[in-house]
Amino acid sequence: MAKPIPEGLHSITPNLVVDGASEAIEFYKRAFGAEELMRAPDPTGKKVWHANLRIGDSCFFVNDTAPEMGASATPSSLWVYAPDVDAAFARATKAGGKPAMPPQDMFWGDRMATVIDKWGNRWNLATHIKDLTPDELKKAQDAFLAETAKQKK
Repeated sequence: MAKPIPEGLHSITPNLVVDGASEAIEFYKRAFGAEELMRAPDPTGKKVWHANLRIGDSCFFVNDTAPEMGASATPSSLWVYAPDVDAAFARATKAGGKPAMPPQDMFWGDRMATVIDKWGNRWNLATHIKDLTPDELKKAQDAFLAETAKQKK
């Protein structure tokens, strides 16, 4: 009997619908070290009906737009934890990702950066650098909000 959740997948699996899935897959390999697990082309061989890729321990699906089947491009935002966010950001931008935010330490304990791919998907890259207690997090959040308010004046 088949497992209700296929081997290697989790309860939630992102699915990116793009115009040019083959190109996107190659970009994800170069930019994020994605591993292509499978690809099912459409009958013409020109489009990707379904592809399964993995970054680290997480899989995501990619397919071409197919308006006749209700699959239109919908840019998404993904969060990718990496051992070294600075190296991940450098790799992604070298591969052609548009830098949206350079690596910086965030008040909640992550160092993060953001890259946008040519299909409009936002890739938030992060490395967790410190654990905070709820009180420490609240204090850091308040300090961040106070500093943000000062900068707006």
